[in-house]
Amino acid sequence: MKQSHSLRSFASLKTAPLLIVLSGPSGVGKDVVLTRMKKLGRPFHYVVTATTRLQREGEKNGVDYYFLSQEEFQQMIDKGQLLEWAKVYGNYYGVPRGEISKALSKGADVIVKVDVQGAATIKKILPQAVFIFLRPPSMEELGGRLKQRRSESSADLALRLEKAREEVKSLPLFDYVITSHQDRLDDIISQIDAIVTAEKCRVKPRIVEL
Repeated sequence: MKQSHSLRSFASLKTAPLLIVLSGPSGVGKDVVLTRMKKLGRPFHYVVTATTRLQREGEKNGVDYYFLSQEEFQQMIDKGQLLEWAKVYGNYYGVPRGEISKALSKGADVIVKVDVQGAATIKKILPQAVFIFLRPPSMEELGGRLKQRRSESSADLALRLEKAREEVKSLPLFDYVITSHQDRLDDIISQIDAIVTAEKCRVKPRIVEL
């Protein structure tokens, strides 16, 4: 029995590549989640964010961030090379546009980490992206995580916690929310896997055009 033309066409369809935007308050564990996903071999193109903040101990340029001077960052802004950028806690952060566009054109699923302000900007530009909010179990626990980093002064710590309280109010902006328990990292990855699987099964796929 010959396969009908419609069935052959249906079978040959490929799912469109996803752009996943992972966001949440400072200190909630976004970097830890992405590092674990890479270690487990999750097949994403992981976008590296550009920043003017100082490089912390153990961080690698071009891997954790692109560490730039303010002049270099401004040049990227002037050339339209950033999908979005913002000044956060006195430093500039931005998402390289070309890196996302190139990966999507090759059919790769892309994941990018941004703060909540950045996620809101991307939502306006690329509403077909998948937006995931990583929230802390409580503000008390988030404060403890920030203290453990020992990279902020007491004043900066208080500022980040106050901002986190405001950012949690932005949940309606997102498609999904995952609670970030420090001792359940693989559960977080499993939930992201489930989101990706569900999105790949959509009757009307999200088409991201950049």
